[in-house]
Amino acid sequence: MPKNHGSRRFAERTLTGIDDVGNEERIVLWIEYQPEALWAVGRVVNPQLRASAEPKEDDYVFRGFELDDALGEANGALSDDLRVSSDEGIELDVTPFAREEILARLERWFFHHDNESNS
Repeated sequence: MPKNHGSRRFAERTLTGIDDVGNEERIVLWIEYQPEALWAVGRVVNPQLRASAEPKEDDYVFRGFELDDALGEANGALSDDLRVSSDEGIELDVTPFAREEILARLERWFFHHDNESNS
């Protein structure tokens, strides 16, 4: 991958929860590949309320060079959020992040990124 290429999300999960005062909130977790061969895991609450879709520095819960480490961190955060939602009476059916999911998208991007949109 080109060193000067920007970040790219390879997986994302969205959950619904309840905040401290009883309002519905949306939680988005994602795994992205960043320049300098870093994998990053992000987590944001209510991104729809932000002025910009760009993640903030403190939205990142992990950065590292190993995909398996990123998967572990992402699935740990996902599990925690699902447990909280369950405690609030919200049962969600959200699949864990999977290595195969990331690798399939990574391979497709690597070999065809000039022809693929940034979705």
